Amino acid sequence: MLNSIRENIERRLGLESKKAPSKQGAVIENLGEFSGRFRNWRSNDNLDGYPFIENTYAPFTPLKRALPMLNLALISSAGAYIDGTEPFNIESKDGDTSYREIPIEVEAEDLLYAARGYDPAAVKADRNAQIPIERLLEYEANAVIGNLNQVWWSVSSHIPNAAAVANELAPRLAERLHSYEVQAALLVPASRLDHQTLGIVARALELSGIPTMLIAVDRAMIDKVRPPRSAYYNGDFGAVVGKPNWKQYQLRVLDEAIRWIETFDQPGSRKLVVDLETETEQERGEK
Repeated sequence: MLNSIRENIERRLGLESKKAPSKQGAVIENLGEFSGRFRNWRSNDNLDGYPFIENTYAPFTPLKRALPMLNLALISSAGAYIDGTEPFNIESKDGDTSYREIPIEVEAEDLLYAARGYDPAAVKADRNAQIPIERLLEYEANAVIGNLNQVWWSVSSHIPNAAAVANELAPRLAERLHSYEVQAALLVPASRLDHQTLGIVARALELSGIPTMLIAVDRAMIDKVRPPRSAYYNGDFGAVVGKPNWKQYQLRVLDEAIRWIETFDQPGSRKLVVDLETETEQERGEK
């Protein structure tokens, strides 16, 4: 079964053929141009001179099952790993394209973070700010979603080599999500570069047949990489789901974003209303 899943994904992503897919069907539209410029990039934390991906088109897979009936996957690029296991390599120029498959039963205190490009203080104080396990389990209990998948996926917070994301990480993640019979995926980047990484992953997942939603706090980046569905607002890197230890803030971010998986009928990006509602709540002293 896994071989057939892999073959199907490779066919959809164009990995089984030497012929480049059309721009409309590409995970990265100008992959050769990126690879050439990336080789000449002098690695730095500020990403000065970095050849960011710029796509024109976005793939799109309609949601075929109502939210209360679907199995939702969660992918976070906070670089989380279980204490006692090997951390992500965040020092190499290419980045680490491995992933960690973490059971939802693993407690927050058992997680460590290989963080680069964002401040991990918020996720350490409250993992739901970046990895909303408890919030999504509440949605499951209240039948907003059918269920949160039994494992979630953690990827590195620093993967500059976008070609490796498209050719290695994204197909492997797509294969794993299909093996769990996931019907939709929520992606949460932690840093500026992560918006590109998970934007590429989202494109690959949609090309493989899985609808996605990416929550963003860097609109300029998602306008470049063009994930199929994205919800953005004026938030903070490292706390993309909402401020730590502020449950209602996090629920406001998640509520619209998750429901929009169902209502999008074409690729696009929408602004969340969380900013205005949060300002009102602060003024009333209701936090």
